[in-house]
Amino acid sequence: MTDPQIERKLIEIMRVISESDKPIGARNIADELQNRGYNLGERAVRYHLRILDERGFTEKHGYNGRTITVSGRKELDDALIGDRLDFVITRIEELIYKTDYDPFSKKGNVIVNLSTVDKDDFDNAIDVMKYASSGDISISPNIKVFEEDSDPRIYVPPGCVNIATVCSITFDGLLLKSGIPIKPAYGGIIEMEHNDPIQFLDMISYSGTSIDPVKIFMMRHETSVLDVLDTGNGRILANMRNIPSSAVEKTKEVLKYLEDSGIGGVLSIGDSSDAMVGAPVDEGMAGILVAVGVNLVAAVEEAGIPVDTSPVSMVLDYSEMSKL
Repeated sequence: MTDPQIERKLIEIMRVISESDKPIGARNIADELQNRGYNLGERAVRYHLRILDERGFTEKHGYNGRTITVSGRKELDDALIGDRLDFVITRIEELIYKTDYDPFSKKGNVIVNLSTVDKDDFDNAIDVMKYASSGDISISPNIKVFEEDSDPRIYVPPGCVNIATVCSITFDGLLLKSGIPIKPAYGGIIEMEHNDPIQFLDMISYSGTSIDPVKIFMMRHETSVLDVLDTGNGRILANMRNIPSSAVEKTKEVLKYLEDSGIGGVLSIGDSSDAMVGAPVDEGMAGILVAVGVNLVAAVEEAGIPVDTSPVSMVLDYSEMSKL
């Protein structure tokens, strides 16, 4: 059994690698570990990387550095949960701060999800996403496609493409910029009847998980987005955030500007402290229920096309994105 202190260092190294959009080398890993309070030099990092390689958790790409493997991501998801509870909300807060989209010019940073598909499946995936974008179950019909080596910010595996979709956490950044205090609350599966949200069938608090709740529910394959598009009934992914009840009217005004610019997906806004579609809302607060951007990708998975999605991945200028 490896020493627990070593295990924690291995997990932290995997976390650094997983957060990089391209292969990352030992020197850069060591620098980032220093920023996180780990006194681990480049030589020690190389030693730990050899352990991760042997376990099949990381893969070396010559002098370019390493990426995390599928096994490594699973290990990262499962290991040392207690040490990582604040990771998701911290990452979200960082991206929220960088969001500065202007609905009038349709320029500025929005938060995006990145989904990886095989090049051979790309055309079929786009066809499904086009169909899915015709319903009110996502944030925006605009996407950006990244091919191999097309952008230094993005690592695209060989033989694949990455598709960026607008993330619903963009709303949090834009409302915050408008002076409205807002906090992501829950992510989960919503039951829809006649295209109206009925209740959360399952949900996870953003503040109590080390993995993005939307990612968890995508991995469970519990959606029926295509059924919702065809019949109005089924299950989609959604999340909820809380705002002060006194800010509801101003929030509706901001959301109307966003919808007019092509960024929508708001399912409902609560105006009381009552439970909203099964999700508790604190006294003096109101809830905003939003259909998440990766519902477009969930539809692709339902169509039998393999996709690997990383929600809340990065910020991207909306003007770089094009309509499906």
